Amino acid sequence: MVLWPVLAAAGPVTVQVSGAKGQPLADAVLMLEPVGAKAAVKPAAHAEVGQEGRQFVPLVSVVTVGTPVNFPNRDRVQHHVYSFSPAKKFEIKLYHGKPSEPIVFDQPGIVVLGCNIHDTMVGWVLVVDTPWHGKTAASGQLALGEVPAGSYRLRAWHPDLAPGAPLPEQAVTVGAGPEALTVRLDAGLK
Repeated sequence: MVLWPVLAAAGPVTVQVSGAKGQPLADAVLMLEPVGAKAAVKPAAHAEVGQEGRQFVPLVSVVTVGTPVNFPNRDRVQHHVYSFSPAKKFEIKLYHGKPSEPIVFDQPGIVVLGCNIHDTMVGWVLVVDTPWHGKTAASGQLALGEVPAGSYRLRAWHPDLAPGAPLPEQAVTVGAGPEALTVRLDAGLK
């Protein structure tokens, strides 16, 4: 892995994401990736995707490569959580409570979650390999914090985008001062 060089200049980056009708878009995942180099990324100590009310909570999660994720079942019914996604294939057979071992997400990509018992249950885990990432709030905003000056590619994803379609992206140059970016996605029509 090539490490991103430490640069003296850095600035805060905020992004506003809107949907197809111009409305703020919640649950959009943004990834700011340096051009020409890889940034050092550490896995989080843990993350959690629960099952409550026969839904995955949160609906969309973002984790860095190598992060272990727990899947506690807080429903009174059993769930059978699985993914057939290339980024992470796994299966947790019928269970209540918390499985004894978390699932480690060791490859970047989009992981679609399902329940073999409840077909309407769907969730997503986006596994990223950049330290500058996150999910938008209800306001459609995301603050990425201090980002070293340089050239980047901003990629975006939302559950309403067509499955398998290339992720929308745009070139971004970050300077020493604050950067305010906007992204419009063909999503939010459901």
